[in-house]
Amino acid sequence: MNTVTVRQAVVADLEALSSLFDDYRQFQGKSADLPACRAFLHDRFNHGESVVFLAHLAARPAGFAQLYPSFSSTALARVFILNDLFVAKAARRAGVACALLDAVEAYAWSFGACRVSLNVAQSNAAAQALYEARAWVRNDEFFMYHRRPPQA
Repeated sequence: MNTVTVRQAVVADLEALSSLFDDYRQFQGKSADLPACRAFLHDRFNHGESVVFLAHLAARPAGFAQLYPSFSSTALARVFILNDLFVAKAARRAGVACALLDAVEAYAWSFGACRVSLNVAQSNAAAQALYEARAWVRNDEFFMYHRRPPQA
């Protein structure tokens, strides 16, 4: 039986994480760039700017989740942004995403967070079904807006 294990990642996991992160970015429509992925993750570790969980399936890296800490002024509490969650294609439907979400939620609640928030593509029905099955609630109250810098 293939066992899923999840733990908080450390710098020593950088190579395995970088490969998964590069696959994730390609899944999101970006070009492959393993060196840039490694540098980006390395900076997050060095500056303590995110918390990354690494999942293994039968001792092989199978997925990751990356949290960014923040706060809610109105709730006067900590929140976490689940910015990235990815499961390698070969490891899908094996409980990896659920194990990662368990780890994310346990971590956030251990810090007294009032919520964990995420965005999911409207076209990603599988992810939406997973979150809803786990009692995550889609926000119908607020719209999300973005402002990007002008093109040079």
